[in-house]
Amino acid sequence: MEKKRIAVPSTNPGGLDSALGQHFGHCDLYTIIDVENGDVSSVETLPNVPHVQGGCMAPVNYLAENKVDTLIAGGMGMRPLMGFNQVGIDVFYGGDAQKVGDALSAFMSGSLVKFTSEYTCGGGQA
Repeated sequence: MEKKRIAVPSTNPGGLDSALGQHFGHCDLYTIIDVENGDVSSVETLPNVPHVQGGCMAPVNYLAENKVDTLIAGGMGMRPLMGFNQVGIDVFYGGDAQKVGDALSAFMSGSLVKFTSEYTCGGGQA
């Protein structure tokens, strides 16, 4: 695995031990994990933006502006998924993970399912 900047919707206070936020657009914040050559190089938090600014595209654009290339989420609808695809962010289903660190481990082991237009878990709006 090369260099990745992964965002995981999280509950306060964020970090690897925080609970996974199940609703990416309305989470408390994002835990941002930089991974290089299979090793975690940094973990930080990024506050969420108000969902009303730009609807479901606000968090999509916000994460893209912060150089995220991978999102692990509990579910999302087609509109935000299409937005993530447009800005080059891969989205994976991590809804079974209880903690951010669990979702990260599952991603790094290759066991998470990538969201596609045929497979959108949750199906609801962001």
